[in-house]
Amino acid sequence: MRNDIVYTKEMFEKAPQELRDSEKIKRPNIKYWADVWRRLKQNKLAMTGLVLLIILTIMSIVGPQISGYKYYEQNLKKINVKPNKEHWFGTDELGRDLFSRTWLGTRYSLIIGILAALIDFGIGVLYGGIAGMASPKVDSIMMRIAEVIYSIPYMLVVVLLSVVFSEAGAGTSMFVLILAMTITGWVPMANLVRGQVLQLRESEYSLASESIGASKGWILRKHIVPNTLGPILVNLTLTIPVAIFSEATLGFLGLGLQPPKPSLGTLANDGLAVMPIGLFYQILIPAVLISILMFSFNVLGDGLRDALDPRLRK
Repeated sequence: MRNDIVYTKEMFEKAPQELRDSEKIKRPNIKYWADVWRRLKQNKLAMTGLVLLIILTIMSIVGPQISGYKYYEQNLKKINVKPNKEHWFGTDELGRDLFSRTWLGTRYSLIIGILAALIDFGIGVLYGGIAGMASPKVDSIMMRIAEVIYSIPYMLVVVLLSVVFSEAGAGTSMFVLILAMTITGWVPMANLVRGQVLQLRESEYSLASESIGASKGWILRKHIVPNTLGPILVNLTLTIPVAIFSEATLGFLGLGLQPPKPSLGTLANDGLAVMPIGLFYQILIPAVLISILMFSFNVLGDGLRDALDPRLRK
């Protein structure tokens, strides 16, 4: 290498502007979850669902206190009063204010739906992760057990639990409803997680970790579960409206919360009884709220699925 060369400005040529611009970073470096939120915000339908859920959640918390009436407070002089300035949603067959009862029922329906979905999430991720990481024989046994459990109709479970707790004097409580829905409801989540684990356990980073002595539990916790978080979150978001609708169905059939506690399903059931005499508002209001909840969670889940899909990243 020669050291006696003297470099001058004339020996260099200025690069054209297009070559200099080619070195610029075309896209700023954005973290994964920040990019997910950015893409989710671009989905107007999903954001509409999110805003509706926030509004309904806030109203379920503060709504029962706005009217100034207790949800169990009866006034036999104001039976089946139509919506007016004093009772914004009217009153029921016992003279109870439907505004406070409706928003309290929304709160109970949200609590039951979200708790049931979270329990399904916890059990499903744990069971499906273990089945996917276990040997083929253990995996086969675990999934056959899951299939047997899933074949049991949850309605039968609810009826049996309701009878058992009624005999014990407890009746159908929130705990009974959540327990009945989660006894069989965790199996779809377990199947999803198991499928993802079976796919990712053969990936390069999982095999590399196993080759240096990492345990299966460590690989599952550090590599596989974080990489399956996208489909799991989407499934969780779509499980919540199913649980809410299941609770509403049980309440409509008379298997929901025991009076005087309301839920949207029990309110719809009460409204059905007075619909023949023209009091349509008593069934219309809870039915509309159930529809809005179902719509909001479903469009939010669809938007979250699109936002988490790396193939749609721009």
